[in-house]
Amino acid sequence: MRLEAAERCAAGVSDAEAAKDLRVSMRSVQRWRRAWHDAGTEGLRSAGPVSRPRLSEALFEVLEQEPAQGPVAHGWPDQTWTLAWIKTLIGRRLHKSMTLSAITRMLHRHGFSHQTPGCASKTKPASR
Repeated sequence: MRLEAAERCAAGVSDAEAAKDLRVSMRSVQRWRRAWHDAGTEGLRSAGPVSRPRLSEALFEVLEQEPAQGPVAHGWPDQTWTLAWIKTLIGRRLHKSMTLSAITRMLHRHGFSHQTPGCASKTKPASR
């Protein structure tokens, strides 16, 4: 999206027209135009998430050990982990609060499937 905005800027398209065509705010187009003007296409690269992860790598390592015991060991009725149960486990064990979507992103970031994030479901992580 940013590169397309840069192409439009180079073609002389107005910020308002680019914003309408790309379905973004005019403020975003202005910010992208300035970044493109200052640093070229490199200036349009994503800098990554603006916030730090809620769980540090050390805390995630602690959390990663818990599914090996299974949900039954933590008081749940069957052997299938759910996001809600992981959320409860994070609260009980690590004293942190996270949304279900944040938990899903965290699990994916560490190579886990969101359906069953136990050891058996660990998928091959994407190249980093």
